[in-house]
Amino acid sequence: MQQGQIHPNSSLTLGSEIVLSELCYGVDGRDILKNVSFRTEDMRVGIVGRNGSGKSTLARLLAGLISPVSGNVRINGNDLAKDRKTALNEIGILFQNPDHQIIFPTVLEEVSFGLTQQGMSGEQAEDAARATLERFGKSHWAEASIAGLSQGQKHLVCLMAVAAMAPRVLILDEPFAGLDIPTKLQLRRYLEQYSGTLVHITHDPDDLHGYQCLVWLDKGMVVQKGADTEVLDAYVGAMKQLGEQDDISDLSD
Repeated sequence: MQQGQIHPNSSLTLGSEIVLSELCYGVDGRDILKNVSFRTEDMRVGIVGRNGSGKSTLARLLAGLISPVSGNVRINGNDLAKDRKTALNEIGILFQNPDHQIIFPTVLEEVSFGLTQQGMSGEQAEDAARATLERFGKSHWAEASIAGLSQGQKHLVCLMAVAAMAPRVLILDEPFAGLDIPTKLQLRRYLEQYSGTLVHITHDPDDLHGYQCLVWLDKGMVVQKGADTEVLDAYVGAMKQLGEQDDISDLSD
C-alpha cells in the first residue's frame, strides 16, 4: 500500500520532509508572508493563526499552486511549483469550500479525474475510483449527482478524490469551516486514517490537539514552532488577550 492511502492500521512514524527557507510572498506591493522558515518530518503538522495571517497562501505555496516571490519551499526535496508532474504524486489539498474544488457532475467522475491526470487510462481510473469508494464504504455514491450532496458529503467526495491519488502529503485548508459538529466528527474520523503526512491549517486550536508539530503564523510571520501543547497554550492566551481589545474597529490602510 502506498504511503498516502487511507488505511486504519498505519504504523508510520516518520513523514515527508517539508522545508521552508526565508519564504516571502506578496501581491500588489502588500506582503502576505515574510521570511517564513521551518523544517519538519513529523506525520501530523498543524499551522494555526487568525484569519488573514497568511495561512491559505501558505497552503497554496506548499502545494506548488503558486510560486514565492523569494525563498523556497521543498517537499521531499522537490520544488513543486516548478514540477507539476511530481506535485500530482506528492501533494493533495482540500480547500475550505469543496465547490471550489469539484468540477464534475457525478461522484465517480470526480474521484476518477485525478487518476487520469496521473496517467491512468479512463478504464483504469474508473476501476481505481470504484475501489476507493468501496474502501470508504461509499460504493453506492458512484453515480450520485454532486449537486444533490450536502456540504459535508461534498467534503468527503474531495477527500476520496485526493485519497485515490495516494499523495504523500495531504494539506487541509480550514476543512471544517461551516460544518456542524456531527459532520466534523465524521470527517475527522476519516482523516485520522490517513497514513501520509497531514498538514492541517486552521484558526481553531481544537482541531490540532495531539499533532506532533505546531506552527503559529501571525501577520505573515512565524511566531512560534514546537509541540502542540506549548504552541496552542501560547496561541490561545494571545487570542484571549486580543479578544479583550477592540482591534475589530481598526480599518486597513
